[in-house]
Amino acid sequence: MTEHVISADASSDDALDEALHDATGTAHLLAPGPARPYLALVQPLIESLGFQLLRIRMTGDDGKMILQIMAENDAFGLTIEQCETISHAVSDMLDVENPIAGAYALEVSSPGVARPLTRAVDFERWSGYEAKLGVKQAVDGQRRFRGLIEGFAEGEARLQVRLEGFSEPQILGFALANIAEARLVPDETELKASLRAAKGK
Repeated sequence: MTEHVISADASSDDALDEALHDATGTAHLLAPGPARPYLALVQPLIESLGFQLLRIRMTGDDGKMILQIMAENDAFGLTIEQCETISHAVSDMLDVENPIAGAYALEVSSPGVARPLTRAVDFERWSGYEAKLGVKQAVDGQRRFRGLIEGFAEGEARLQVRLEGFSEPQILGFALANIAEARLVPDETELKASLRAAKGK
């Protein structure tokens, strides 16, 4: 039995990894950890509906698992109706494919102000915005960075950061395959507007 939660705000083997790993190496960002086996099922379906997948996650345990899907439309969000469309389509597909053993809940949402950055296009689209980024392998002994996004070039996400020993901010490049997680830092004005909108509902 599948439960649905609708919101408008809000380890596989080598062969499977290779099949899901696209040219820019974003599979681990789009579907981290236990969600990875479902990427090849969910992403094409969402794209066929005219939306873009930002991330899927699987949380919980065998007693109660939650499959979380975050997607967006061309305006970088989702309406309640679009969340429902995605939820019903994914639920119908999973009922047929039956890849998840046991009961689970399905949650569909659009990104909030702290949206995840999971694709090369995200670093291009949100250039000039502040982001937090964590890497798998340390860069000069550092694993976490914060700075302004400077786009995506030569296969790397670019971030302007302040580093010890430099008087001016430096632009660092990060291969997507080495990024463990990246997300926008909520803009205070946008965050306040979002909170006001939530209170008004």
